[in-house]
Amino acid sequence: MRYRLVLISFIFVAFFVSCKNQRNAPTVETPIDTIPVLLTLIQKTSKLYTVEYQLHKIITHKDTKQLQGSIMDRNFNITLPMSQRLIAMPMDATVKAYVDFAELGADNIRRSGNKVEIILPDPHIIITSTRISHKDVKQYVDIARSDFSDAELLSFEKQGRREIEQAIPQLGITEQARESAARVLIPLIMQMGFSESDIVITFRKQFTLKDYPVLIDKKMER
Repeated sequence: MRYRLVLISFIFVAFFVSCKNQRNAPTVETPIDTIPVLLTLIQKTSKLYTVEYQLHKIITHKDTKQLQGSIMDRNFNITLPMSQRLIAMPMDATVKAYVDFAELGADNIRRSGNKVEIILPDPHIIITSTRISHKDVKQYVDIARSDFSDAELLSFEKQGRREIEQAIPQLGITEQARESAARVLIPLIMQMGFSESDIVITFRKQFTLKDYPVLIDKKMER
């Protein structure tokens, strides 16, 4: 009888200790994969216009009438008198750069411990509008010449647009697009518990002059 009582007491004590140990045992938390959450959060911002420039340019053109030919195997090129034409066309253009976060994939997010890097999709640059101020167009046409035709005026406008495209790399527009995107994304990422000092926003590369023809959208938004 005593043996049975001691055995029951031992089982009770063992059970009590086991339950106490289970209560005091540390809880193992399953780490949460933040990359899919970050990806969803960023993609919700969709297309984000980040930089806008208002540019003003004067398109100029000058030509004269030339008389060309040859006499006794000698070539000549003579500028005809009273045959000069001059034109100055003011053009205003709006240039925008945007980052389309719908193009962001899981490969664009890199996490190492408490640090996270967001590699932005390549920026898009677009000339959203161009406008000629026709009332401010200045032209001079000598009496021996005809006025500029509509086709010539249109070609000058296209020339101005090409010159604006060539000037875009000098604006620093891609760097400003990255900085503007960072101002939007960093507060969103901080909401997930990251410190601002642990967040890096960058593009996949430093863009060169050769990259800009690809970055510039050829269609014009209206």
